[in-house]
Amino acid sequence: MQRGRFFIGLLAILPTLAVADVAVPDTPAGHALSVWLNAFNRGDPANPQVDMQWRSQVSGYDLLEIYSSNQTSIFFHLKPKQPGPDELGKLKVDRTKPTLVTELGTWRMVVGARFEAVTLDATGRAKLVERVARLFNDLYVYPDVGKNVSDALRKRRARGEYRDIIDAEDFAKKLSGDLRDVSHDKHAEVRFSYLVQPPQVPNDSKRLAAINCGFETAEHLPNNVGYLKFNMFADPQVCSQTASAAMTFLADSDALIIDLRDNNGGSGAMVEFIASYLFAGRTHLNDIYRRPENVTAQSWTLPNVPGRRFIGRPVYVLTSKRTFSAAEDLADALKSRKRATLVGDVTGGGAHPVDVKPLDDHFTVIVPTGRSIDSITGGDWEGVGVQPDVLVEAAHALEVATKLATHEH
Repeated sequence: MQRGRFFIGLLAILPTLAVADVAVPDTPAGHALSVWLNAFNRGDPANPQVDMQWRSQVSGYDLLEIYSSNQTSIFFHLKPKQPGPDELGKLKVDRTKPTLVTELGTWRMVVGARFEAVTLDATGRAKLVERVARLFNDLYVYPDVGKNVSDALRKRRARGEYRDIIDAEDFAKKLSGDLRDVSHDKHAEVRFSYLVQPPQVPNDSKRLAAINCGFETAEHLPNNVGYLKFNMFADPQVCSQTASAAMTFLADSDALIIDLRDNNGGSGAMVEFIASYLFAGRTHLNDIYRRPENVTAQSWTLPNVPGRRFIGRPVYVLTSKRTFSAAEDLADALKSRKRATLVGDVTGGGAHPVDVKPLDDHFTVIVPTGRSIDSITGGDWEGVGVQPDVLVEAAHALEVATKLATHEH
């Protein structure tokens, strides 16, 4: 995915030029698209409006079609000049200063996928608000909070807070903000996609393989300190081999640093898988309560994992404010069991497992339906985060942990 964001007056700097044979709307958003695309295709490295790294990936674009537009927003279809999939793009300008581009991005089209330009009307907005309200009332982990969220959304709709929102992405952002404003739950979210959502979740093994299942670095630092950085907890059914290879590669280290500073969470099953390499015997990690079934399930390390474990030697976990959800789960479990020393900043504070519910072909809602409970402390880190043992700025956490690891062994 390519992304660019420009917060400067494009039209005040560059002349407006024609774009191929496609009729670009005579609107502020249309003018901004023409200006940016011509500047991008010229590829002037001295031009601040052109992201040269982005351009090097595509060599420029041909504009094929405008799907939808209004005064401040335009949705369009691009063909890269280099071989590769077509892309969809979105550009927005500021309402009060139309020469100011506030959002610009493109994303690759999935072969065989259907996409639609979505414009919301009053009926569509009302249906979506009501569906979100019902789901939070029925499923949110704390029933009283779920009812408060539901009531608040309906009151805001009745006051007309959603009346003027036509753009589907803006509507999703507004609903997400309202959900979090009432619930104070960072997991709560409404998402929008121009792609028509499939009836079943597709196998994303190719996507995960392309990003190495989120594993970024596995290396030996000086003094035989192992360093492992991964930025997501991917499904172990797809990524267990990658995780196992990384842990086995570092098994001979005298100390191990696990970097979760950019890890936003993911699969609880991968938390169990990674933790299993760090304990000699089967270990109770936490309990997970789920409101829909009204049951509490226990989470344990696995009795057997492939490769080699890292036992009896010190572990350091690096944290930041971006460390979230499943990443916090692992950090909390290792800290409570005195298996690791946490170094860095207080984590993001998201302890609620979620359900993903489709609202229609384009919108989904993330409903926090459960809570993780530390089996030792009986508490969780929702809203407060996991407190590190050594509190330092996240940017300095690796340096501090390396010194601690070297001193300890």
